Amino acid sequence: MPEDERPPASSHLTLLSQGEIEVVGRLPWSSNGTFLVTCTLDGAQLPAVYKPLRGEQELWDFPDGLFRREAAAWVLSESLGWGLVPETIVRHDAPFGVGSLQRFVEADFAQHYFTLVEDPANHARLRTIGAFDVVANNTDRKSGHCLLAGDGTIWAIDNGLCFHPDPKLRTVIWEFGGLPVDEDRRGDLHRVAMSPPDALADLLSDEELAALCRRAATLADVGTLPVVDERRRCYPWPLV
Repeated sequence: MPEDERPPASSHLTLLSQGEIEVVGRLPWSSNGTFLVTCTLDGAQLPAVYKPLRGEQELWDFPDGLFRREAAAWVLSESLGWGLVPETIVRHDAPFGVGSLQRFVEADFAQHYFTLVEDPANHARLRTIGAFDVVANNTDRKSGHCLLAGDGTIWAIDNGLCFHPDPKLRTVIWEFGGLPVDEDRRGDLHRVAMSPPDALADLLSDEELAALCRRAATLADVGTLPVVDERRRCYPWPLV
């Protein structure tokens, strides 16, 4: 769908939550069942990425329900006021059962973190994604999970492997290690650490939410992004 035919951003959540879902096809290269769908309501349409619970592969270190973590990542991003994650909700009446729906980002798929970081103009946004991943405890921030949209916005997608209570950060974003988190971002982190949104409690366990708040408070207090520890497995695989 051309950009000028898309619904305004204010209606994205309405379309995701109320639109009739039509499956377009399965997205390739995904380890879990991931589908491109169209959400239609009152003549308006929005493409979205649908990740049903039924399509998830069992993991030894994460419980079932990665789709909830996808939604929790959007809630966290919005609560911080950082706007990094495309609108994401949980739908129970989806074609293959309960799962997450995320607004599909039409992007230049030749671009990814390793190409985007070459342009200093992108560094502020990428540093913010790096800080977000520390707080979310992202265990799988591949280069291809940073998408460059047509308007120049960089979005952070594929956030299902987040929010584990144990330290598991694995990311390709290490260029900014040791650099400061700016004061406004630190204030956002303190605010969420002290008063996390109720929506997160609906999506995460008590232990996971408590660990998230500790990570947010720690990053705000320390004030610098972590440096890679080569003794640990700090990179995802594959990298892209």
